[in-house]
Amino acid sequence: MLIADSGSTKTDWCVILDNTPIKRIGTKGLNPFFQSEEEIQQELTHSLLPQLPEGTIDSVHFYGAGCTPEKAPTLRRAIADSLPIVGNIKAYSDMLAAARGLCGREAGIACILGTGSNSCFYDGKEIVNHISPLGFILGDEGSGAVLGKLLVGDILKNQLSPAIKEAFLKQFDLTAPEIIDRVYRQPFPNRFLASLSPFIAQHLEEPGIRQLVLGSFIAFLRRNVMQYDYTQYPAHFIGSVAHCYKEILQEAAQETGIRIGKILQSPMEGLIQYHSDPLHQP
Repeated sequence: MLIADSGSTKTDWCVILDNTPIKRIGTKGLNPFFQSEEEIQQELTHSLLPQLPEGTIDSVHFYGAGCTPEKAPTLRRAIADSLPIVGNIKAYSDMLAAARGLCGREAGIACILGTGSNSCFYDGKEIVNHISPLGFILGDEGSGAVLGKLLVGDILKNQLSPAIKEAFLKQFDLTAPEIIDRVYRQPFPNRFLASLSPFIAQHLEEPGIRQLVLGSFIAFLRRNVMQYDYTQYPAHFIGSVAHCYKEILQEAAQETGIRIGKILQSPMEGLIQYHSDPLHQP
């Protein structure tokens, strides 16, 4: 069995034999929303196939961004044409990866805080309620992209100390016009804004920056998590932003009366456990 967890930049693969992980492999991110069937097939053939153990694979469980019902067949065909598969090839959303990786077969609220943000209520089998994240312009509260957007806005509007502004412009070697160009005219402004998150992490002792993170997390909880049954179920979190700022996330949860469960960087360990359970081989 082969399990994949794919983000925008990389895909983590795990080979399972007799319900035991035997090999981990890393390749580039695969997203059928942005890549053609041929491009995905090429990446699998050149990067994944040479690293796979000999023999056939009886099933593939692929989780990733862009795996919508419309796009999943593209991915499944690319996998079937590239790998020695005998059996099922299933493609699921990154939100279901978070839900299964965090909650297993228990009901709960699953949240992603990474480059973007997302959330759902999961009943232990499927996602049964989902508030649209709306992207970094209209939503994505608490995400790396929104934290970067708030940081840049505060710096260029002189809401943070002159020392912080100087440190930021020096570290990234950017001028105000260049920042505006990156955000409004260049592709993937969300990735550019999220790439500024390490600067935030380095300067959390600055009250304005800490408040920026806390306020964005509170907004995420109020506008998303509090629309689920948060009084009965814990909220679990996955993603680099949740993991990096977990103490501030816990403070935001305390302020909003939300019970925090797990905070993990990646869903892979939970997905391995989920699919390796001999009593429940989905």
